[in-house]
Amino acid sequence: MNWSTPKDLKAQLARLWERGELLRDQFAEEARFPLRLSVKGPTSAEITDRFEAVRTWAATLATTPPLRVEWQEVRHRVHGLQRLPACVWIDSADDALGWLGKRRDRDEFANLIACTRTQCPAVLPWLEKRPLQTLALSGEWARLLAVVNWVVAHPRPGVYLRQVDVPGVHSKFIETHRAALSELLDLALPADCVDASRTGVAQFAARYGFRDKPQRIRLRVLDPAIRVFAGLAGPDVTLDADSFSRLAVDVARVIITENETNFLALPEMPGTLAIFGAGYGWDALSRADWLAQCSIHYWGDIDTHGFAILDQLRGHFGHVQSLLMDRATLDAHEAFWGWEEKPQRADLARLTADELSLYDTLRDNRIREGLRLEQEYLGFDWVRERLEQLTDQESKPERKPGVAGRT
Repeated sequence: MNWSTPKDLKAQLARLWERGELLRDQFAEEARFPLRLSVKGPTSAEITDRFEAVRTWAATLATTPPLRVEWQEVRHRVHGLQRLPACVWIDSADDALGWLGKRRDRDEFANLIACTRTQCPAVLPWLEKRPLQTLALSGEWARLLAVVNWVVAHPRPGVYLRQVDVPGVHSKFIETHRAALSELLDLALPADCVDASRTGVAQFAARYGFRDKPQRIRLRVLDPAIRVFAGLAGPDVTLDADSFSRLAVDVARVIITENETNFLALPEMPGTLAIFGAGYGWDALSRADWLAQCSIHYWGDIDTHGFAILDQLRGHFGHVQSLLMDRATLDAHEAFWGWEEKPQRADLARLTADELSLYDTLRDNRIREGLRLEQEYLGFDWVRERLEQLTDQESKPERKPGVAGRT
């Protein structure tokens, strides 16, 4: 029997609630109620075969508050004239919300609307768009509005989030709620106070003109004859991106590796700087114009993400060469093949023919599904031999004119 039960009808209302419609009605000009619910009843054959069950079903609908049954008369060939439910109505929002147990939530949402209309009316469209999310944030709503109003009063403030002076608000609160605050601030701020090119919660500070933690770059000079700091040969140094961009160091070759142990184990090499990579994030390096004058070698994992990172890096430095990311290296280390759980599927336009061939081999599972080789598993004799070949190819690395002695 698949006749509509009170549970089925209640589920129809619950779906409206879950989509936010019953809360969103507080912004609607036209009333949703009385609301007609869809009812599926017995067929003529079922009335014949299950007459008592049909009578019980109809009586159940008729006696279930807050349902209002609209009847129709049906002349049946066996049982004669009968009254059966034609449709079912819920007469008011209060009845519907009471049946769902959501009256208190409705009242709380009404209070949030009233509070917002008084304190920050510019963000009212967000409440209409995201009523359930607003309700979930009800305990923090007053503080969220206070943050929005502070930023409106101090557009693009040029301070750290820690310096936002709002009672009861700390930087952790703002960081936790960056996603919601971004949408609220986009509504409340003039367009020229929002850097629309900065997207995602990670760029929240930049989007609204706050100071952000400086990006840092970790490096080692592999040539003992080169001094980054007086008296220190080959130090492991971390610089902020701005300082790195103005670095004056006489190197002609840069090796970027994604693995910290490999970064630390790279041997001495003339005229060479090693950088501990940053995965999918090259903005900090891109500010260093002097890198364009160096040969750059990228050593990543032999997997689809490794090639995607290489492709992205070439978007900043088109002359980057891959290192130890080739088919010979993959085949020589079959004993260490691993598994890539979520491979990249995108087409990569900046790979060389050989790189693209290997990328497609991995992406299309031509050897086996999810194949990857992490760079840390490469035999170090193999690594050392390849680095020696690299040094032989550039036996006398010389910086290009106009780079040495930068300040």
